[in-house]
Amino acid sequence: MTARSSGRYTRGADLPAILRQRIVVIDGAMGTMIQRHRLGESDFRGARFAAHPKDLRGNNDLLVLTRPDIVRAIHDAYLRAGADIVETNTFGANAIAQEDYGLAHLAREMNLAAARLARDACDAAATPDRPRFVAGALGPTPKTASISPDVNDPGARNVGFDELRDAYREQAEALLDGGCDLFLVETIFDTLNAKAAIFALDELMEERGERLPVIVSGTVTDASGRILSGQTVAAFWHSVRHARPLAVGLNCALGAALMRPYIEELAKIADETFVSCYPNAGLPNPMSETGFDETPEVTGALLEDFARAGFLNIAGGCCGTTPEHIAEIARRVGAWRPRAPGSRLFSELLAA
Repeated sequence: MTARSSGRYTRGADLPAILRQRIVVIDGAMGTMIQRHRLGESDFRGARFAAHPKDLRGNNDLLVLTRPDIVRAIHDAYLRAGADIVETNTFGANAIAQEDYGLAHLAREMNLAAARLARDACDAAATPDRPRFVAGALGPTPKTASISPDVNDPGARNVGFDELRDAYREQAEALLDGGCDLFLVETIFDTLNAKAAIFALDELMEERGERLPVIVSGTVTDASGRILSGQTVAAFWHSVRHARPLAVGLNCALGAALMRPYIEELAKIADETFVSCYPNAGLPNPMSETGFDETPEVTGALLEDFARAGFLNIAGGCCGTTPEHIAEIARRVGAWRPRAPGSRLFSELLAA
């Protein structure tokens, strides 16, 4: 029986039931925590890449190979703070993004190592009554299939659907082999890119005969209420609902205060699935230690308001958030019941 025909989750199988019982907490920013270590070029290179011809500082995904101790310590810190779901350090660990560093050939190795690091951390923290889950993170890539990179040529594109699908397929296969429990297609600013990721995931799971939960998270870039490729939140949901994601949500770009109307809208219209939200820690603030202006108490209070209003099933943080933010979020949202999706299709999905 194929994964598509069975519909059964073979990993992350406990997650849907847990989401019906309580608000689940996802971790916070990886990049913010890496910045705290003030790493230099040599940390990113290590001995293996000492002679690499391109600068590597800032390639955070590479640290799973050159400084795995730092990545593992960050996972451990978020788990101690109360995270139920830990994301792999693979936001840009795809061949398209790694081309900028001349490391596209290492995409599989990076994802495999990242998934194993997160898997080991979650297994060490898990207890019989508190499982922890690894989310294989697939970022948007620095190229977009819907928007021209040349203002003088609206029809120009620097990447195609098939190239995106192939890159996501390579990434997802390594994350699966490394032991992830679910996939997280996140920070979506171009829905066509996301569709390539969803297609690659479906293709992979069909071939493997294994169906993992998928969370899809878009990014509203400003007060227009649209993602960068022009869709409203409602249009975004209707563009990805065919994938029957376990959860749909928003992350990045905005803090919780500015994100509130869009999460509220999503919670109303996405009755076929759970809703996730992991905003930035407010607005950028170069004078702050994290680079953003919200303290853990502020971010926690804002997400508690979302929980009280019945918007949430999954809560966490994006840019500027730390284990201290996640601990405060976990404490505050834990007092509230999770949002209850109500459609018949959703019930059938959970029962499959």
